[in-house]
Amino acid sequence: MTTDLSQPLLNTIEARILGCLMEKQRTTPEAYPLTLSALVSACNQKSSRAPIMNLEPGEVGHHVNQLRSRGLVHAGFSGRSERYDHKLVGTYHLSREEQAVLTVLMLRGPQTLGELRTHSARLAEFADLNAVAAAVTALIDRGPPLVMELPRLPGKREERYWQLLCGLPDPAELAALSAAAAATPAAPAGGGATDNRIAALESEVAQLRAELNRLWVLTGLAEQREP
Repeated sequence: MTTDLSQPLLNTIEARILGCLMEKQRTTPEAYPLTLSALVSACNQKSSRAPIMNLEPGEVGHHVNQLRSRGLVHAGFSGRSERYDHKLVGTYHLSREEQAVLTVLMLRGPQTLGELRTHSARLAEFADLNAVAAAVTALIDRGPPLVMELPRLPGKREERYWQLLCGLPDPAELAALSAAAAATPAAPAGGGATDNRIAALESEVAQLRAELNRLWVLTGLAEQREP
């Protein structure tokens, strides 16, 4: 299957569905494949998602059927429940690290290398930022590419990356996603406040790790230049 950037493979809801299936396959394997109810809950999750969605079961079911017709989702029965399994990894022959990167980009929008490493911690193990960069580069260098590097934001020193399954980014959409990712949503009942604090801390840790990595590189270069 190819990716024509002028004709996106996925719309926003389809990307959310596949991203959720890819995420839950790694984080809750005992409950995977997902029922429709579990998939709706994953799509509407308040943490680790940008933008926040409020999808109805019928809406998710409709898009699941569209994905099934294109061979990107498989449906099977476990007991009396129909359960859904993604086929994106097999379709594109993704490594675990590439799957982790693509999953985070599909669920959270544009990310830096530091953010990708932090947010993919439960999906794959990256030894350092170079390992993240290698997975990102592999996704960029595919023919056609699945990821692209975005222009650096004013005042920022790190590049961000965008998944291309939904096509080329729209500037207005990028601005909205960036604002949604930076904002802390209102705390829902039942532990949502904790989720929000964790998400904020994850972002801070990612930024600190990236800054430390730059300092290490600069220190190494300075030592090399000493006589």
